[in-house]
This record gives sequence, C-alpha cells and structure tokens, in this order.
Amino acid sequence: MRVHVCGSRGSSPAVGAEFLRYGGHTLCVALTHDGARLPTLVLDAGTGITRLAERFGGAAFSGAIVLTHLHWDHVQGLPFCRATDHPDARVVFRIPAQEDGAEAASVLARAMSPPHFPIGPTDLRGDWDFGSLDPGEHEFEGFQVVAREVPHKGGRTFGYRVSDGHSTLAYISDHCPTSLGPGDDGFGIRHPPALELARDADLLIHDAQLLPEEIAEADWGHAVADYAVGLAKAAGARKVLLFHHKTARTDDQLDQLAARFAGDPRVEVAADETGFEL
Repeated sequence: MRVHVCGSRGSSPAVGAEFLRYGGHTLCVALTHDGARLPTLVLDAGTGITRLAERFGGAAFSGAIVLTHLHWDHVQGLPFCRATDHPDARVVFRIPAQEDGAEAASVLARAMSPPHFPIGPTDLRGDWDFGSLDPGEHEFEGFQVVAREVPHKGGRTFGYRVSDGHSTLAYISDHCPTSLGPGDDGFGIRHPPALELARDADLLIHDAQLLPEEIAEADWGHAVADYAVGLAKAAGARKVLLFHHKTARTDDQLDQLAARFAGDPRVEVAADETGFEL
C-alpha cells in the first residue's frame, strides 16, 4: 500500500511563507495499491484533495472517498478537485451514518449549496454514489476498512483501519480522548476503539493538534501529540505520523515538535505532499 498525504493541516488552511515546508492544505490522504499507478481510496476531502488532481494529469478519478466526519476542513476541497468533478469520474462517497438518519447528500448540502455555494453535491460531474457507513467492516476498491466511532466534538466521527492484505494503516484524524477522562498521563484515555484501530498498524496517522501546554483547548475536540505517540506505543504501531496541525503552527514550530520526539524513530511529523510505502 502507498500512502500519500495531500493535506495535513487542521481547522482551516494556512497561507504564508512560514507554512511552506509542511504545507497549509487541510486534511486528505490518498491510498494506492501496490503496482497501481493511481490512488483509488481517499480519506477525507479537505483542500488537500485539490492536489490529487495533479496526480491524475487531467484524467478522471475512479474509486471511493470516505470521510471521518463533516467538519469544513474535511470537505472544503471536494468541489474543487478536477479529478473527481469530472464527466468521467466514478466516485463512491461515504460519510458516517448520522444519528438523525439524514442522507449523505443532504447532510453535505447543508454547507455545499446556494446561498453558501453555487452548486450542490449532486451537481458534481460524473457518476457519484452518496451513502453512509455504520461502524463495522467494509470493503472499498479492494481495501478492507474497519470503521469505529471515536470521541470528537460536533458530529459523529469515525476512525478507520485500512488493510490491503499485506499492510495496515490506522487513520484517526480527529480525536478527543480527554472527553472520556484524563487517563494515566492526563492526555486522555486509550480507549478500546482507538487501541483496536491502531493495533500493530504499520502506520498510525493521528490527530496531534495540541501541545501538552495547550491541553485546555482539547474542549474543541482534539488530541495532544504526546497522546498519539503513547497510543502508538501501547497498540504496537510501527510508525506514528503526527497530523491535523493547528492552523497557526509554523514550520519552525513543527520542527520543534519533531525535535522533541527525535529520539523515537517511530515518530514523524506530517507534511503535505509526502508519501509512505507500507
């Protein structure tokens, strides 16, 4: 499995010279099967998904887009990706099943329709299949996907465990473990769904929006970087990618975060346009 980080920034995009090295696009990760040329499974559709079009070189996307939840930084790029908004595109689009039973396209249309946006989701070009996911096991484009609900403020949120039969990715982009209690170290409880998703994963991509001194901000629904590292160790994940950087976190500050974990070879700080072979 090949993992391509198209966007690693949380909450809103970051623009300016101080964000060039790590990038400022919001969340999107594309997965490609070994031996294939193009990705067929995309996790989240923040502004980073616009970079996906460059990989297709004008061709249409054919595959699945699966969202962890519906916050702006996970959907803002959707109508601007030329590979998915394409006459020949084939897109299976899934969101977590909503507690009120609302259909996926109607939920997406709450933010993507006039007067907020000129078109609605069903106006995107190509063959789009909008639907919802329940927790459990699913299959998309030859990838086996386990969905589990994780605590995060402001709407039902899933984490995913993705396997191609040879390697495994755990993806927990937005996560507020302190909402379940402080845990042993004060950074939140390592609860069963998080441990299940991360167990023996080749790569854990995890919310790391906060520093320990910012833990009071966890009420917004996010995790401390140290929690992500601790979860990886507890679950036996081989590598952890710190993800969902705070909007204002500069390149120099992310360098400092990387330096703090430099003694642990399993820890890496996410940057836009980086890739991993699992």
